[in-house]
Amino acid sequence: MAAFDTTRPTYGTSSLFGRFSAMTASLLAAIVDWNDARATRQTLGQLNDRELADIGLCRADIDRIAEGKPVF
Repeated sequence: MAAFDTTRPTYGTSSLFGRFSAMTASLLAAIVDWNDARATRQTLGQLNDRELADIGLCRADIDRIAEGKPVF
């Protein structure tokens, strides 16, 4: 005999509110990531070539670092 329990709460993103909050959290994370990359580009862009060379970088490396990619 099969039984179906309807009194147990559902967890996860199956409800409309759960999907909305997951979408909102995803959007917020994207905005935070974009702002971090923007701030990194701005800060590194203010350094002169000598200062960049002191930390082992060149101007071409700034975008890769802001995107979180490794610089070889």
